[in-house]
Amino acid sequence: MNTFVKAVLVICLFVIPIGAHAKQGSLPETVAPLLVGHPGKSGAYVLEKGEEALLARAWLADHSTKSIHIQYFIWSTDNIGILASEALLRAADRGVKVRVLVDDLLIDAPPETMLALALHPNIDIRIYNPKLTVGTSKLKRVGNVLTGFRTINQRMHDKTALFDGMVGITGGRNMADEYFDYDHRYNFRDRDILVLGPALAHMEKSFDRFWESRQAVPVEKLLAKELKKLTPERVETIYANMHAYAGKAENFAPEVRMALENLPQRFSSLIEKLSWNDVRFISDLPGKNTARRRLDGGGESTAVLAQVLQGAQKSVTIQSPYLVMTKDALALFRDMVRRGIEVRICTNSLASTDNLQAFSGYQKQRQTLLKSGIKIYEFKPDPAHKRDLIERYKKLEKGAPIFAIHAKTMVVDSKTLFVGTFNFDPRSMNLNTEVGVLIDDPLLARQVEKSIERDMEPGNSWNAATDKPDRFAPAAKRRKVKLWKALPMTAIL
Repeated sequence: MNTFVKAVLVICLFVIPIGAHAKQGSLPETVAPLLVGHPGKSGAYVLEKGEEALLARAWLADHSTKSIHIQYFIWSTDNIGILASEALLRAADRGVKVRVLVDDLLIDAPPETMLALALHPNIDIRIYNPKLTVGTSKLKRVGNVLTGFRTINQRMHDKTALFDGMVGITGGRNMADEYFDYDHRYNFRDRDILVLGPALAHMEKSFDRFWESRQAVPVEKLLAKELKKLTPERVETIYANMHAYAGKAENFAPEVRMALENLPQRFSSLIEKLSWNDVRFISDLPGKNTARRRLDGGGESTAVLAQVLQGAQKSVTIQSPYLVMTKDALALFRDMVRRGIEVRICTNSLASTDNLQAFSGYQKQRQTLLKSGIKIYEFKPDPAHKRDLIERYKKLEKGAPIFAIHAKTMVVDSKTLFVGTFNFDPRSMNLNTEVGVLIDDPLLARQVEKSIERDMEPGNSWNAATDKPDRFAPAAKRRKVKLWKALPMTAIL
């Protein structure tokens, strides 16, 4: 990765204590007047672009005064993951209480680094459902798969970042380069929503439920052997290395300094565009449901979204990276079409998808879905509006990165909006815990619907009913998806 890319990553990862930031008001000082001006209402702002989503997190992290609560499915050890970790360390150094909860499945952080951070007096780290990765030997991992297949498939797919209990962000983005438009080879078309006001109490309550659940295990307990070997001197060295990595002068270019100087103004512009309304935060319980051996069972998020869909009168517009319907879901959508409701879904094509297993399930169902009257548009890996998706696309153009849908969004009757982590597949419906924001706001809903409609345009997506999109995928991908189709995996896709 070249110096410029590293530099721009640093802008967005709230990694450096900038003087301009410190001179601005704290988070409570900034948000309190907004809440007074909109009593009983929650503010919401949709974060369409990755750079904007990171800039929002940047300002919030640097201005928090009391607490930062982080909950993610994926936290990578790429630039974003490393630099975001350093940002939390800096916040803890100034007295902010930091709690981090990460799912066990895809975490790849070095044990020594996780322990060093957890040993900070203001940082606590817990791992959700640690059956496969953190502190688990290969032999134990195999045993967990053989004796608890359902258990190991129950993942925490939640993604929330909560600051001072006043402002939160949730949506599709994990903590990794590709979710914020900073990967040269593969970038996700994703969507978050920033929320402040009364809805934050529900977001904090959900976080606390997971934090106190038996599935959330302190990293010190999981890595007890490694902990005994970690000396205070080594901990201080790890901290120093993290700060040095984030502060290297060669990681900065003029564009970076300009962006840092403009960051307070950009966040001020963002909060001026907040939409104020009644915002409902929906979430599953830890463990999703009470089923023990079966792979079904549903959950709170599934029930709420089904209820919203049942109330549709005219139209449903959905964006989901994966599209695999259970029998109940298919029956629900067929009923909507029979009632004259237009159902449009934007999902990934074989050429754009990063998940061949999930696509194989969709491929099996595609004709059934189309025959039921659902209109499906498959996103192109090289969409015509790619320059509009990333603010700094000119810097990436030579690399021609692949684009793919990762946003999990639903708009009903052009007035009800859902932005969250829920994919339209059996895993989100029955196994993974999910969260999201539900809001009745015609202006905000129509704004997002227009964005999805643009993604559906012929230059950006193929019509699944007429274009035969699979033919545009590389031959190797077509061969691989055939192999996955032969396996009985629908329940865990």
